[in-house]
Amino acid sequence: MDSLKARKTMVDRHVRARGVRDPRVLAAMGTVPREAFLPPELAEYAYDDRPLPISSGQTISQPYIVAVMAEALALRPDERVLEIGTGSGYAAAVLAQVAGRVYTVERIEELATLARSRLVALGYRNVDVHLGDGTLGWREHAPYDAIVVAAGGPELPRALLDQLIVGGRLVMPVGDGRAQELVRVTRVGSDEYRRDELGAVQFVPLIGEQGWADDEAVPRAPRGTIPRRSVGTLVSPSPVTRTGTVAKLIAECAEPIARIEDAPLDALLDRIGDAKVVLLGEATHGTSEFYRMRTRITQELIRRKGFTSIAVEADWPDAAAVDRYIRGDRPVERAWVPFTRFPTWMWRNAETHQLVEWLRAHNRETGANVSFSGLDLYSMYTSAFEVVRYLERVDPLAARAARERYGRLTPWEHDPAAYGRAALLSRMASCEHDVVAMLRELLAKRIQYSAQDGDEFFDAAQNARVVAGAEQYYRAMYYGSVESWNLRDQHMFDTLRAIASHRGADSKLIVWEHNSHVGDAAATEMAARGEHNVGHLCREAYGDDVFVVGFGTDHGTVAAAHAWDEPMECMQVRPARADSYERLCHMTNVPAFLLHLRDPVRDTLGDELSEPRLERAIGVIYRPDTELASHYFQAVLPSQFDEYIWFDETSAVTPLPHAAQAAAPSRHPLLR
Repeated sequence: MDSLKARKTMVDRHVRARGVRDPRVLAAMGTVPREAFLPPELAEYAYDDRPLPISSGQTISQPYIVAVMAEALALRPDERVLEIGTGSGYAAAVLAQVAGRVYTVERIEELATLARSRLVALGYRNVDVHLGDGTLGWREHAPYDAIVVAAGGPELPRALLDQLIVGGRLVMPVGDGRAQELVRVTRVGSDEYRRDELGAVQFVPLIGEQGWADDEAVPRAPRGTIPRRSVGTLVSPSPVTRTGTVAKLIAECAEPIARIEDAPLDALLDRIGDAKVVLLGEATHGTSEFYRMRTRITQELIRRKGFTSIAVEADWPDAAAVDRYIRGDRPVERAWVPFTRFPTWMWRNAETHQLVEWLRAHNRETGANVSFSGLDLYSMYTSAFEVVRYLERVDPLAARAARERYGRLTPWEHDPAAYGRAALLSRMASCEHDVVAMLRELLAKRIQYSAQDGDEFFDAAQNARVVAGAEQYYRAMYYGSVESWNLRDQHMFDTLRAIASHRGADSKLIVWEHNSHVGDAAATEMAARGEHNVGHLCREAYGDDVFVVGFGTDHGTVAAAHAWDEPMECMQVRPARADSYERLCHMTNVPAFLLHLRDPVRDTLGDELSEPRLERAIGVIYRPDTELASHYFQAVLPSQFDEYIWFDETSAVTPLPHAAQAAAPSRHPLLR
């Protein structure tokens, strides 16, 4: 998607859709090329609705908050605006499209110089950049019709209030690290001001004579809070001395793990209690310790707590092949091989094989019927194939209709994402009607089909749901990341509920997914973008009957790729950033441990960990060179998880070798 289309999508999906209505602000947001204010390596993220790193350890503001603040100023075309905190110059460029003249002050020389050169190069002749203390304003050009401050101060600077004309507006976040409120102050008299509160936000501190001191520690945010309106920059890291104190407190409360194989899990199982759903996360998709520890916990939950089902972040038909294997069902001849779609190493690895063989042996030896299911929706074509295969056996006439309906998707079989792109760019009719009609007709014959074989019908119905969900997902990908993310996680949650219903009232489920899916999104910056996830939906649905376990690491190796569909590499994980939760855990000097967060051993631990910090997330793609932008997000750990499991140094999963695949039984779901 080119820059112009990307800007339009950003405005439609992240600005207008969230309530910004000023047509001149919307036009400005759709005109200014945000990529021009970013380092070249971050240009691909320019129209994501999130802050991004720039020079001098600072960030460019989130587009939505830039639009909100610009709209709050209620600018007219001939007005003069003072901006405090030039940063990259992006917000000044937006204001320059709306106002007559923009004066902007930046305290960091490197940023002021870069912003000035960018604005000149882009032709903004109505912007003046000044290096100085923004809390004192810019008296030379005062008074101003409007003033906007892109940093949070303890109070409104007197100097800025004095530089407003009567009738002028000042928009600024006010408060400390515990709570900031975006306020608009209108000067209605020589010494009279009207104040309006616009909502909770979180900005970096306003440094200067009438703000925070440069070396002053900003107080911590309250437990469990991430402002709904995320901002342009992240909270400054805590002083090293307090970080060391928090690390020591973690070490005192942690339960050390010597070896995964004999890790003490009695206390963890007691804390899980009678929960019906246990979500087990991972900080990467390619770390051996995470898989092995989840296997160990899963085994104990099945043996000692009677859990009946495992649901993983994998495609439904591929996981169904594992399910047939572990439950001893009759193998099915398939024209496709499970777990051969990128990223193959995520499930086709030695660690998963260990779990699968244990599940098969456990079901055989104990007479249990533990199931294994996939929650994801990427398998549009494989799932369509499976629906047709099922119908050919039970209803050949319906199979003919299914082949015709699903056949419209065939041109994009080898590149499903291209379907969404074609639907968007060529405005062709989508296949939504056909795939939804197929699902409805299948479900309408539920009684007839399930009477023949309940499990087989359930499998077919879920595959039909996957096709419908995937068709919608691939279209949504080209309209915005929030919509596609929410659609995918809603599908995974709905699938989880369907598994629970199918397995009966006594079902108890274990979920294996990435931290970003199982950790409550409401406790992360995801919420500010309007995103939800499986963990948040589970907490809303199950309350205390859900128990969420997150995982983390500092350094080591990971199985990942540099880009989608590229070969897997064993990559080095960089040591965690100083302003992250991972750095706190690393500083404990405890190689591995469990840490309870729902009801911590000490209240002070919960309080200390409830300051929003950065948290790392590595998926199947790892980009160390842009790690801050690509892999870190802000979170409140104790509100995100009930338990946190730490491995300081980790190693990559072991992909199953081709030799083993060739020698194994032909119908094994992993060794083929």
